[in-house]
Order: sequence, then structure tokens, then C-alpha cells
Amino acid sequence: MEKEMIKSKPPVHSNVGLSKASVQTFDLPSIIKKMKHEYTWDEGELNSRVLIKSREKQIVLTAMHQGMEINSFQANDSVTFQIIEGKLKFHTNKESVTLKEGQYLTLNENIKYSLVTDEETVFLLTIANNTFQPAEN
Repeated sequence: MEKEMIKSKPPVHSNVGLSKASVQTFDLPSIIKKMKHEYTWDEGELNSRVLIKSREKQIVLTAMHQGMEINSFQANDSVTFQIIEGKLKFHTNKESVTLKEGQYLTLNENIKYSLVTDEETVFLLTIANNTFQPAEN
């Protein structure tokens, strides 16, 4: 099963999204549970929620079924993937990485990539509209 782009749905909570609140909290296990009981999930489709959306960044909670693939193009934005549940295989033309629960990947280059799951997987996708530099240790 292959998807060309990540679909996003309206936020779960009314205070989520374009809010200018200085503190926002998200009950990820509860949101994930709701996502997995929706019609689109039952139909075998990818399911996602936009948690934060601003000019600077967008954070999307995404759930993928086993065997699902997403082919995407990395624009000029930096992108990060944080695995909440499952495993995600990340492929570029230069390398492949398997991310497991609790792991995090960041991509600052303008390259094509694909995501593949061998099991049900949930991850946070963060898209920042400017390239950032990782902190030096």
C-alpha cells in the first residue's frame, strides 16, 4: 500500500492548532486510541492529526498500518520523525535507517525519501520552515 503524501485532519482538541497559548499539552495515548477507532483507520488508510500549526512549524501525529509506504519529497524545510509506537524504515537514495520506538531522526537536506512500516507504527512528524543546526555537544 503506497501513499504519496500525508493527509492531515483537524485537531482533536479545540485549543490545539493555531492557538497562541504559551503552554499546550497533548494526551498522545488518548489521541492515538481515538485515531485507531476512526473510519479511515478501519478502511486501512493512514491517519494523522495536526497538533501544532504555525508559520514556523507544523507537528503532525501520524499512524500507519503494517506494510504501508509513503513516498515523499523533502522541500526546503527541515523534518524530524519521532517514533511513538512500532518501527519505521526511512529510505533515501544514499542510505536506509530503521527507527524504533523512542528514536528520533532529523533531515535537513532537500532529498527524496520514503517511509515503510513492517508493523503498525505511530510517529510525530515535525516540519520546520527553516533549516536549523543541531546543538553541539
